[in-house]
Amino acid sequence: MKTENAHVIHEVPFPAGQIVVTRRIAEELNSLVIGHLLSRHLRCDWGDLCDEDWAQNDHAVKNGERLLSSYQAAGQKVFIITEWDRSVTTILFADEY
Repeated sequence: MKTENAHVIHEVPFPAGQIVVTRRIAEELNSLVIGHLLSRHLRCDWGDLCDEDWAQNDHAVKNGERLLSSYQAAGQKVFIITEWDRSVTTILFADEY
């Protein structure tokens, strides 16, 4: 009996645009970690934000405003920022902001 793996494609609620990472992110985090954090951001899991900032991002998705997520990776705070026009998403360490 042949079985096939089902691939579920989840539509993201906003386009990421061009994905950009800083040199330090590329050097200090492996691609799996970067991909995992980006996936969370694109699924509207804003990470380590307070309730007010989380709600602001939820509003921003619907109204075309800038999005900011915050996560911990490799013992450091990582920001992911999608610009209001959805042209670019940048992944950087908080101290690079």
